[in-house]
Amino acid sequence: MSDLSSFRPYLARYVREAVATLEAPYLGEAVERIAAILLRARAEDRTVFFFGNGGSASTASHFVTDIAKVAGGTGAKTPGKRFRCLSLNDNVPGLTAWANDVSYAEVFAGPLRALATPGDVVVAISGSGNSPNVLAAVAAAKEMGLTTIGLTGIGGGKLKGMVEVALVVPSDSMQHTEDVHLIVCHLLTAYLRDEQPPAR
Repeated sequence: MSDLSSFRPYLARYVREAVATLEAPYLGEAVERIAAILLRARAEDRTVFFFGNGGSASTASHFVTDIAKVAGGTGAKTPGKRFRCLSLNDNVPGLTAWANDVSYAEVFAGPLRALATPGDVVVAISGSGNSPNVLAAVAAAKEMGLTTIGLTGIGGGKLKGMVEVALVVPSDSMQHTEDVHLIVCHLLTAYLRDEQPPAR
C-alpha cells in the first residue's frame, strides 16, 4: 500500500488556497458585473456564446447546460424567459471542419461570425488567457459589436486586456483557476434562477 502520510497536509493546503482565491474582493465585483450583463442579455433576447479549450470547454458546456435548463425554467422561483445560449465547443463536426479546413485558431471565431449579431454576448474561458483560438474569437466578437466577458487566471494573459469584463482568478494554479470558474458557473446559475424581477 502506498504511503499517504502526506495526503492530509496536501489536502488542507489545497483547500486553504482554493478558499483564498474565492475570498479575493475583486472576484465578487467581477461576478456582479457578469450577472448584470447576463440579465440584460436575457431581457433583450440576446444570444450568449460560450467557448474554451480542454477543461474550459467542459466548463463552457456545463454553464450552457445549467443556465439554459435552470435559469428562467421550471427550476426558477419565478419561471419565465429562458436564456438563449450556445457552447461553440459542442458542435464537434463543425469544430473539426474548421480545424482541418481552415485552422484550429479559427474554430470559435468562424462559427461566431456566422451565428452572432451585434448586441450578443460572448463568454471566453481560458485558464492561461493566452489560447490563440479564444483570443481570435474575442477579436472577432469586438469587431462585430458583441459584449465580451473573459474567465481566466494565472495573471489573465492577453485575454484580460481584450474583454470588457475580466474575471481573473488570483492563482497561478490551473486547478484552482478551473475550480473557481466552475464555482462561478454554479453561483451565477443559482442567482439567475432565484433572481426576482423588479416590482412594477
